[in-house]
Amino acid sequence: MEHDVDTRLTVHEAVCAERYKSIEQSFGRVEQRFDDGSAKMKRLEYLMYAVMVAVLLGPGAAAIFFKKLLGV
Repeated sequence: MEHDVDTRLTVHEAVCAERYKSIEQSFGRVEQRFDDGSAKMKRLEYLMYAVMVAVLLGPGAAAIFFKKLLGV
């Protein structure tokens, strides 16, 4: 009886260790995806600011700005 409990406990610990290792690896990937997503959101934020300025100033002012920006 004691041997059976010890065996089951050892197997349970091994399974839990594998699960924990998998969770740690997944967390690293999720953290990287959050960082990548944060950079994308920052670019989108700047693009939205540019669109808001273009809408507020009108299409003529936006066209002049983009011509200067592109060097045309």
